[in-house]
Amino acid sequence: MEGKVCQSCAMPLTKEEEFATNADGSKNEEYCIYCYKDGDFVSNQSMEEMVEFCIPFVYKEGEGKTVDEVRKDMLTYYKTLNRWREN
Repeated sequence: MEGKVCQSCAMPLTKEEEFATNADGSKNEEYCIYCYKDGDFVSNQSMEEMVEFCIPFVYKEGEGKTVDEVRKDMLTYYKTLNRWREN
């Protein structure tokens, strides 16, 4: 499981119970339980809305970056995740 992240919110997937489920109840190894459940996304938010939702979990005051810098980095990174990647 090393290095796996949710392909929607970028949450590190480090425990079995963090993985989402497919429609048939099987484990989905691409997404976390907060973004994907029973074969469908939990929320229909845009990538930008997802970034705004996740900033409080990522931004750490005093670590050298402003909230705007973190937001910019997240927008760049999220574009590489499967849910948000342009085909």
